[in-house]
Amino acid sequence: MSRPLLVSCEGIGKAYGVQPLFESLCFSLAEGDRVGLVGPNGSGKTTLLRILAGLDSPDAGTRSARKLLRLGYVPQDPTFPEGATVEEIVRAGLTPDDLETAGRVAATLGRAGLADPRQTVALLSAGWRKRLAIARELVGGPDLLLMDEPTNHLDLEGILWLEDLLAAEVPAYLVISHDRYFLENVTDRVLELNPCYPQGLFEADGSYSAFLLKREEFLRSQAASQEVLANKVRREVEWLRRGPKARTRKSSARIKAAGLMIGELAAAQARAVTAIAGIEFTASGRQSKKLLLARDLAKTMGDRRILEGLNLTLTPGMRLGLLGASGSGKSTLLDLLAGRLAPDGGEIERADGLRVVRFSQDREGFDPALSLRRTLAPEGDAVVYRDRSVHVVSWAKRFLFRAEQLETAMGRLSGGERARVCIARLMLEPADLLLLDEPTNDLDIPTLEVLEESLAEFSGALVLVTRDRFLLDRVSTAILALDGAGGAVFYADVAQWEAARADREAADREAQAPAPRPAPAAPPPRVARGLKRLTYQEQREWEQMEETILAAETALTECQAAVEDPAVASDPAALRARWEALESARAEVARLYARWAELEVKQG
Repeated sequence: MSRPLLVSCEGIGKAYGVQPLFESLCFSLAEGDRVGLVGPNGSGKTTLLRILAGLDSPDAGTRSARKLLRLGYVPQDPTFPEGATVEEIVRAGLTPDDLETAGRVAATLGRAGLADPRQTVALLSAGWRKRLAIARELVGGPDLLLMDEPTNHLDLEGILWLEDLLAAEVPAYLVISHDRYFLENVTDRVLELNPCYPQGLFEADGSYSAFLLKREEFLRSQAASQEVLANKVRREVEWLRRGPKARTRKSSARIKAAGLMIGELAAAQARAVTAIAGIEFTASGRQSKKLLLARDLAKTMGDRRILEGLNLTLTPGMRLGLLGASGSGKSTLLDLLAGRLAPDGGEIERADGLRVVRFSQDREGFDPALSLRRTLAPEGDAVVYRDRSVHVVSWAKRFLFRAEQLETAMGRLSGGERARVCIARLMLEPADLLLLDEPTNDLDIPTLEVLEESLAEFSGALVLVTRDRFLLDRVSTAILALDGAGGAVFYADVAQWEAARADREAADREAQAPAPRPAPAAPPPRVARGLKRLTYQEQREWEQMEETILAAETALTECQAAVEDPAVASDPAALRARWEALESARAEVARLYARWAELEVKQG
């Protein structure tokens, strides 16, 4: 049985200038949908999401939404009013008709892990700002939540939090993401926006892995159909070369059909052309057994211990993945290994002439006013890659830039484009040790796959910070997890780290669980004699008193637990309401016992 529709699109299209992003798209979102939207950079995913949200209008076609639909939208880079507090931002997600405002705001802040409602947004990191943006849309209880790259800036703990949140709290959603494990865990239907498809959109029910299998099957079928069409076109072209005379109606129709087939083949061949970035890091070829040795490494930032007693050896072919919450010291460790920071304790021994190449998370070193041409090739119109001169146009094309983009200022490039420029510059430097800090941010899935191949084949040593669990599993030979308090533990892979994390959380919950409460005191035993002294109503009250008191004591226990809920510890209004409910429950239990004693005295 079909589910009620929330949003539907019929023949929508959008173009910027003369270049169409997409045309004639048709699809719908229904209650209970858990949809992932993927596609290469520049295919129009964000634009399509804004059309679904009603923020932009299509150039063609129609977008329809269910009446009174509650719709939430989380942009890729959320913005907030200057000086606003966390509580004010979340409260803004409510409508004037929403009831129990304080309780809903407090509960939502608790689910998001935002402990201090009075904290100003300016003090939040990018990851916590993303959590706040999600909380703002969640508090209103949306029927459909639209999210554009929600895992960007979240650490791995935050991504796991979001996966749990979507499963438990959001009835229907569509999410744009390049995180393949995230897509695998949160979707049961995947759409790919890509001009390589005849309709511009391919969709498949099931998880992301099921989508990959169905897409591969479709593309094979499409390639086979294209080959059949190409053979037909070749036969028709030979016939046309023989100079048929279009004197008969039959010949005229065949000539027209041949022209249509040639056009159809040209369109199919144009769709089949897909460009991928040519990423291939250059290793120096050093044969040293040890490239870097760290002994008893220690580092303190402010009053917080980041590392304590870390021992680490990096050798050619070792690919170490770094995990840890935001602020746990991952970037600090990369700076220590690169020599940008000095350790407070211990020592780092580097091989003579060690060549270290570092990719910075903030894409540092770019002049936003400098052109793409000068950024890629600062000293002329060519670069030297593996002892061979490559013209800047060819070098830019390798990273999916068109020749006409070379004069574009760096400040006008997208995040994914700037990431590709960073990779292009790093590839020019032969390295013994690659230090990569979140290189996957803003990269689309095809580029991620090429990056994986290059890192897996790199013969030097690699230390990789990324939230992409798929990349970590594919590339890393070991995992080092930092706890932000000086501790560091090695794991074989991400699965082993996740299992250890689950065990720690279970132990924490057990340690924090309140002590078992004593069983409710049994009501005074019934006294059979003297019941005749009670009125009819009092007799009924006496007979039901045991159940009434037990129910009241159960309510008291629930109120006590509500007061102890850490989610409301920093919300004065919610905490006050729960204390009032607790006092009321205590008063009711006391009243019932007093009434019990009164009835007992009356019956003598």
